[in-house]
Amino acid sequence: MIDVTINEGILAKNVQKAREKGVIIPTFAQMKDPAQVPETIQARLKNIGLWDVDPLNLFRITWKNERKDTGGLYRGSNFIELPARLTGVNARIIAMVGKFFPTGCHKVGASFGCLAPRLVTGQFDATSQKAVWPSTGNYCRGGAFNSKLLAVDSVAILPEGMSRERFEWLSKIAGEIIATPGTESNVKEIFDKTHELKATRKDVRIFNQFEEMGNYLWHYTVTGSAIAEAFESIAGRDGHFAGVCLTSGSAGTLASGDYLKQRYPFSKIAVGEALQCPTILNNGFGAHRLEGIGDKHIPWVHNVKNTDMAIAIDDNDAMALLRLFNEDAGKEYLVQEVGLTPEQVAVLGYMGISGIANMLCAIKFAKYYELTDKDVVATVLTDSVEMYGSRIVELRAEQGAYRTINAAADFAVSLQGEGTDNMVELTYPERKRVHNLKYYTWVEQQGRTVEELDDQWYHQEKSFLGVQRQADAIDALITKFNERTGVLGK
Repeated sequence: MIDVTINEGILAKNVQKAREKGVIIPTFAQMKDPAQVPETIQARLKNIGLWDVDPLNLFRITWKNERKDTGGLYRGSNFIELPARLTGVNARIIAMVGKFFPTGCHKVGASFGCLAPRLVTGQFDATSQKAVWPSTGNYCRGGAFNSKLLAVDSVAILPEGMSRERFEWLSKIAGEIIATPGTESNVKEIFDKTHELKATRKDVRIFNQFEEMGNYLWHYTVTGSAIAEAFESIAGRDGHFAGVCLTSGSAGTLASGDYLKQRYPFSKIAVGEALQCPTILNNGFGAHRLEGIGDKHIPWVHNVKNTDMAIAIDDNDAMALLRLFNEDAGKEYLVQEVGLTPEQVAVLGYMGISGIANMLCAIKFAKYYELTDKDVVATVLTDSVEMYGSRIVELRAEQGAYRTINAAADFAVSLQGEGTDNMVELTYPERKRVHNLKYYTWVEQQGRTVEELDDQWYHQEKSFLGVQRQADAIDALITKFNERTGVLGK
């Protein structure tokens, strides 16, 4: 569970620094329901851009921002429904849109969930420590952004092979940037760098998204409820929530599935991964291009015991659809030959590479279970194409100009041609097998104990179920912190 032990000496220093920098910290309840955000803050947000480095943008860490670059307030859950003409399945697929978070990605929420409890308990010293954000891409962006807003120094760690856009943006926000060898498949190299930092520097605190339960809690509380609201807004009387399909990454987003299963007991949780490095499906090896999806290990925050299915996605399909959805010839094909409206095509840019992979997981899930038009499947678009413009340029250089014939082939093969191969329903023994893979990363390499590992399986009230109940307690600490700074009153 998340440690909420108070260190009063450091807490007092954090309060003083927040007072000096004009920082107000939002609660989980406010991120879940922005109607609870004070009117004085909402009034000031009308003059602040979505990506502005302003502490009040902490109150835009929600799925319910208006789709505006500047001055937007709040609306219902941000999601799109993917047309059946596009997906080729009868089931209704809804996709939560991460583009309208600050930084254009929901990872600002996951990183907030890790940092905020440490600040308001005094377990992290904002006056002398640097927050280290190890990541395969977006998490370190979210962590660096939140650090800046919370008046905290930051260190971003990510693989050198990630997209150019990420590094360019981080150069303006993060205090330090460390590029590790490899790409999204090289998570161990990131862990090795964090070990080096802990051994050689006294001024750092590691916020590892793969093991920090604040990541899990934020998605359970905020993302889970946002998906439920999106479903209920379209379901009607006969709608059935069939499940949520999400690529693993840090596995934080999968916590929303735990929330949804409790609310809709007959729903399922499907976890996706890259076919080129199928950790769950086939013990993980190789490298892939689904940016932001770290692999070759099972994240500590993944509640494997509650996962129903594993789905492997060919990264060639995701890269092909990145071009189909964003090249002029592809967009024209989707309108003229597939029959989508220009408006439906325009929002396909809300999908980054991992978002496309999530969509393909939902399609395969719907085909496997023969879902009907009464069934709703949910997924998440972590970020948008804005982070991958350089990848499209690279693909153009490698493969040549994109023409109508390419669009027709990609639509037929990589979208309509998705089948039910490379999938497995996880029986109890299968789930236990996957859970046990945590031993090699977390017990042998990262200092966790066998007892902690067993608690995740046999005594979930000490782990996942216990964390689920911590939001109110942490909100109470946040509220008390804000009262001590006095910034809100001013």
